[in-house]
Amino acid sequence: MEVILLERVSRLGQMGDTVKVKDGFARNFLLPQGKALRANEANKKKFEGQRAQLEARNLERKSEASQVAEKLDGKSFIAVRSAGETGQLYGSVSTRDIAELLTAEGFSVNRNQILLNQPIKTIGLTNVAIALHPEVEVTVTLNIARTADEAERQAKGETLTTAEAIYGDDINDNARPENFFDPNAEFDGGEDNA
Repeated sequence: MEVILLERVSRLGQMGDTVKVKDGFARNFLLPQGKALRANEANKKKFEGQRAQLEARNLERKSEASQVAEKLDGKSFIAVRSAGETGQLYGSVSTRDIAELLTAEGFSVNRNQILLNQPIKTIGLTNVAIALHPEVEVTVTLNIARTADEAERQAKGETLTTAEAIYGDDINDNARPENFFDPNAEFDGGEDNA
């Protein structure tokens, strides 16, 4: 199906472009969200008549997004979640969680603006891209930790998935793996069935 784009759509085209897309993409996404019109003569005339208004509205949205982007770009946000000793989260941090976190900090961001391929499932620092406008994209750092103290340590560059990082340097020396096993022990080849 051929459509006329009413705004810039990433990996597809700019405003005013006539592009050929799959029918389902047009019916289920572009047309209902008002991002495109079917490419027929009536709609082409309608688009040309509204082009100046659409471009003005697009510039206004872009300037608003740029103002928010200046405040948001490069900021770091802390998400405290429960996780195992290896750093694996019990659950995950999804776009909804990130949107709620940003909203709590005073930024108006919808979850569909957050560009995350898959949910975050480990603790650590993660860069997350946010598309405030089709032409304005920023990156924020998400610091996922078990506690606020661990978040501070992670922000300084410390890795929190090792035993020393979790329990400190004073781990009982008898608990170290090399103390459990004798490296000089001989293997007798199996069980004796006498």
